[in-house]
Amino acid sequence: MTPQVVFLLEELSAAELLEALLPKLFPGLSFLCVPHNGKSNLKQSIPRKLRAWKDANTRFVVLIDQDNDDCLALKRELVQLCHRAGRPDTIVRIVCRELEAWYLGDPQAMAQAFDDPTLVQRVKRSQRLSNPDLVVKPSEEVKRLVPSFGKVSGARAIGDKLDPKRNRSHSFGVFIQALIQITCASSDTDASIE
Repeated sequence: MTPQVVFLLEELSAAELLEALLPKLFPGLSFLCVPHNGKSNLKQSIPRKLRAWKDANTRFVVLIDQDNDDCLALKRELVQLCHRAGRPDTIVRIVCRELEAWYLGDPQAMAQAFDDPTLVQRVKRSQRLSNPDLVVKPSEEVKRLVPSFGKVSGARAIGDKLDPKRNRSHSFGVFIQALIQITCASSDTDASIE
């Protein structure tokens, strides 16, 4: 039986993105997005939610922006919170550096979502955007490229357009691979995204 996947998220924009993306990539996946009011609120909430959740057929995924944190130290901290809460099977994924890096990793999705075909070439030509996970403030870059961009509305617009096959964000690929592992571990079919 495929488990329900509960996503513990830093903010509403991540929930909006996943609610548009996941049905396209993982049809039939039962999931719940639980957004928080920032990183501190998420960290405080993790132990309570993991301890309180009683359904044995639930898998947890914590998704959080790296921002300016040390990625390894942040992941270690979150993994320890999950272990102390009795859920060592919780998957922790760090978005390098912000969710918007995933958008920059797929210029074609940006062009479709924001109805601007020029975005494909503008993003591809920019040397500083060539590795989206190294962009220090991806949200500012997206805002510069799309002045009308809003975090929540932008996430909602681009979610179902992101494509793992063409996305250059390594952290996006690692996130998708974690979901493939969850779905493959609980089914007899190969859920890989070719």
